[in-house]
Amino acid sequence: MSKDLSDNDNRKKLKESSFALPEQRKYPIPDIEHARNALARVAQHGTAEEKKQVRSAVEKKYPSLKKDD
Repeated sequence: MSKDLSDNDNRKKLKESSFALPEQRKYPIPDIEHARNALARVAQHGTAEEKKQVRSAVEKKYPSLKKDD
């Protein structure tokens, strides 16, 4: 089985609550490593609104990643 297929299968098994943008099933955040990655990816490719939503979802699920202002 190829790695891509298994990754896709694993992604399909995630609950909607495991995504920062659950309605689109974008930016999976099932663990803190994925949450950090989601923040990096949305910073590169996300809209301003997506950045705000992802940051909020990550900080809610992982308070230790809260950005100090």
